[in-house]
Order: sequence, then C-alpha cells, then structure tokens
Amino acid sequence: MKLNFLVSSIMIPAFALSLMGAGFPDPPAEQLAPAGAKKATAVLAGGCYWGMQGVFEHVKGVTDTTVGFSGGEKKTAEYETVGTGKTGHAESVEIVYDPSVVTYGQLLKIYFSIAHDPTTLNYQHNDVGTQYRSEIFYADDRQKTIAEEYIQQLNAAKVFHKPIVTKVEALKGFYRAEEDHQHYLDHNPTDGYIMYFDLPMIASLKKTYPEMYKK
Repeated sequence: MKLNFLVSSIMIPAFALSLMGAGFPDPPAEQLAPAGAKKATAVLAGGCYWGMQGVFEHVKGVTDTTVGFSGGEKKTAEYETVGTGKTGHAESVEIVYDPSVVTYGQLLKIYFSIAHDPTTLNYQHNDVGTQYRSEIFYADDRQKTIAEEYIQQLNAAKVFHKPIVTKVEALKGFYRAEEDHQHYLDHNPTDGYIMYFDLPMIASLKKTYPEMYKK
C-alpha cells in the first residue's frame, strides 16, 4: 500500500467527482447538542487511514483525530501485522468532535460522499485487503441507528451505482497506530500516494462543503 510515485497533477477520485454538486442526501435528522456539551467520538474505517485523517481534521467541529486499528485484538494492533490482512483489524480513524458544532450524521455524510468509496469491498484505490474495508464502529445504539438508517436511505435513493458494502459493528476497541503514521499527510504532503489519492479528497471537501471546511 501507499506506493511512492510521481504524478503530474492532483486528480479528484472518480467516485467523489461524480457526487460533487449532486446534492448528496442529508443524514437522518439530528439536533446539535447545546453549547458546552461533552465531546463525542466516532470511529470510522475506509481504506488508508492517512487520507481519512486528512479529511476529517479539516471538518469544523472536529477537535482531534488519531489513526489506529479496530476490529481485532490489542496484541495484533501493529502496522506490519495488520498489513497481513489476518488480524480482523481495519485501518481506522478516531474522530473527537464537538456535537454542538457538527453532528454524527454530518460526519457520516462526509465519510460517504468524500472520504472513501463505500461500494468497494475490502479495497480502496490500489489498497487491497480486509484491513482496508469500509466499516463504521459504533459506540452506542444512537450511532448504530443513525448509521444503519443512513445506509438504507442512500441505497434506496441509488446515490451510488453499486450497493453500499459498509459494515456497521460495535466498537470493541481502538488501538493507536505508531507515531510515524499519525498525521502522515501533514508531514508528507509531497508523497506520491498523498498527492494522487488524499489531497484531492481534501480539495473535494473544501469545494463541496465550504461551510463545513476549516483550514
């Protein structure tokens, strides 16, 4: 994964390009929390966690992001081991956010429309394996309900050309990845993989949802 190669221009991923300006459906109705509410957390998986983190750290209301692993055991939560595809883990991002500024559903809207392609089973871009699967790890019944209802809504509206394959499962644990993977995009903006796959997603976020974008 994450091959280093040169590209002549930054390209918007095809699935994101097809959705831009198309009026992507809003998630199930959800009220913002009162000002001063306790921070909330979402854990999402959708391919390489470098790009996922890069997208969500630019979302208004997100106060912190961490890349790591979810779905497997703590003892196997190590980058090279997860890379075998045999641990049950998925590369994931833990998103801490202010629910008085952004809702869980709004985060899912960005997740489905910008941060990855939810119709590809166990791969994103040129990354192949169950560790790159699309999965929502819910923390409580409220998150589970919102996620499941939104997926049903998007499939019914045929927003994508293929059915959504995103799994929705309870969060059993999130394990922080090694430090050299934290905010990799910010530290390596000229990496070929980052330039070709990840920077275009951030550009798409800024163009599609300017009201939700932060520098």
